[in-house]
Amino acid sequence: MFNSLKKLFNSLKTRVLFSALLMIFILLPIVGLIISNAYEKHMVASLENELSAYSYSILAIIEVDNNRLVMPEQLLENQFNVSQSGLYAVLSSNSILWQQNSTANKPQLTEKLWSSQSLLSPWQPSSFKQPALGESLFYEADIDNNKHFVYSLSVSFGSEAQPLPMTLHIIKQQNDLTLMMAEFHRQLLLGLAGLMLVLLIIQYLWSIWTLKPLENLTNELSDVEQGKIERLSQVYPTELTQVTEQLNLLLNAEQKQRQRYRNALSDLAHSLKTPLAVMQTQKELSVLTQEQLNIINAIIEHQLRKAQSAGQSSWYLGTAVAPIVQKLLNSLTKIYRDKSLNFTVTIAPDANFKGDEADFLEILGNILDNACKAANKEIHLDISQHQDSMTIIIEDDGKGIEPALRESILQRGTRADTYQHGHGIGLAIVRDLVKSYQGTMLIETSEHLKGAKFTLNFPS
Repeated sequence: MFNSLKKLFNSLKTRVLFSALLMIFILLPIVGLIISNAYEKHMVASLENELSAYSYSILAIIEVDNNRLVMPEQLLENQFNVSQSGLYAVLSSNSILWQQNSTANKPQLTEKLWSSQSLLSPWQPSSFKQPALGESLFYEADIDNNKHFVYSLSVSFGSEAQPLPMTLHIIKQQNDLTLMMAEFHRQLLLGLAGLMLVLLIIQYLWSIWTLKPLENLTNELSDVEQGKIERLSQVYPTELTQVTEQLNLLLNAEQKQRQRYRNALSDLAHSLKTPLAVMQTQKELSVLTQEQLNIINAIIEHQLRKAQSAGQSSWYLGTAVAPIVQKLLNSLTKIYRDKSLNFTVTIAPDANFKGDEADFLEILGNILDNACKAANKEIHLDISQHQDSMTIIIEDDGKGIEPALRESILQRGTRADTYQHGHGIGLAIVRDLVKSYQGTMLIETSEHLKGAKFTLNFPS
């Protein structure tokens, strides 16, 4: 699980998208919470101002006659006149002010002096607060198990000798505010969800556009690796320019170096072969000397072929397999026309050898040539391409290779020219070439054809 997550987060696109998701799903809810709180505070403040305005409109119509409160039957705001409208007004005596001006003839307990027609519930003195004279309070209170906002303002009517202290309570149910906030929250959630979706789409498209040069670089490197192009040619952003330029310099230097190396080897081969050819034409040479000269010539051929292998130095080369196979089969069919061999060939359409064409031709050509020599009638060739490797299987219906010889062929330093007919020095060349590409070669007996079976595996 940990390795899977580690592999997932090795992708730059995953990192960009994950950081965007993190920012979106953390910041947007925080912004939504801030907006919701600000809106709720604004609505509560507006409600406080509204209740304050109602209180002053009621205070303006209060009259006191002989220390008795006189109120009109109907108030200007119609909600105060409608039963259970949700907006109520209550005038109560202020016990605190009574106690401050206490005499034997003045009441000590809070009592209701007046209430609007909209309030039918019994008045509960404990539900309301009593601020100091000239001050107001805005708070929440429970009336009949329902939440209400209450604005309480303490005033005093009458004369100094006979004051009539009282507190006006303007009460409004929270139902309207609750419904309004619920609708606001619903709209806010829908808006934030839509905004998240839009931001995710924008961020995804943005990441694709931002990382497009890296994708182009990957595709170009793949084309270079497969031998389709020799250098990187696209225009890349400033951050990648130095990398692509250095890669092109490396590719050019490697190609030139390999060409110089192979030219030098070719010159060396010619310079060595000429003296050997002259020596071999001498009639006075003994059989032993002639044999040793033949061995020297074979060793030179073997080592030169081995040294000319591109091997790991040609990591960027790619060779299409199908055309080479077709070319080899055409040649082998003509060479071994008398044997009337039957070739059964299966090649994956995307089969691609990650190496030099000459090396692949040498590897496959040697094994197929040996198979043609050893086979009676049938030769099977199967080349399959996997995600991280390419596998070549060559089988024939000949006598096969003895187990002891199989082991010796695969051991480094073993002389290949002592192998049985049909599997000569070419196998030693194949062995070294395969090893230079970090590949493997396995020799077995074919289950179907009963002859030799060669299985080669090359990493992609």
